[in-house]
Amino acid sequence: MLDLTEEDFSRMFAVNVTGVQNCYSAAAKQMIKQGNCTKDAPGKLIAASSIVAFKAFALLGHYSATKWAVRGLNQAYAMEMAEHNITANTYAPGIVDTPMWGLIDSELGKKQGKEKGEVMKYYVKELTALGRTSTPEDVAKLVSFLASQDSNFVTGQTQLVDGGIIFT
Repeated sequence: MLDLTEEDFSRMFAVNVTGVQNCYSAAAKQMIKQGNCTKDAPGKLIAASSIVAFKAFALLGHYSATKWAVRGLNQAYAMEMAEHNITANTYAPGIVDTPMWGLIDSELGKKQGKEKGEVMKYYVKELTALGRTSTPEDVAKLVSFLASQDSNFVTGQTQLVDGGIIFT
């Protein structure tokens, strides 16, 4: 946190928080304009959050702060868009086998004096109840649920898809 520049901090907020605001606002305005959102078929706003929106991780402080902000923004949209029959939810992935987690593993490994892959193995073994990293498909299945009619009565929520790292 002490090495972050103001520019890095601002850029992270611009992408993760302002980006969600801009997308939610534009999408909601269009749905309201179209006038076809109903209680039985609500409009759906869906954004990406993260497990770090529930518990910060080392070296991810500024990223975590943005994901906490996304949760709050999402809840505000859920409250304000309910009258228009629009739901708002976020999904919160855990350790997903992607290049981003490869970078996190590498940077934490350097800081802790561990070889590449050791940090991720430790996190998966010690933190994940199901004992594996998630896949992009695990996340996609949750997003599909949030976009489907099966989630019509779900709003203002941040749904974890982390294999049991964070329990709410």
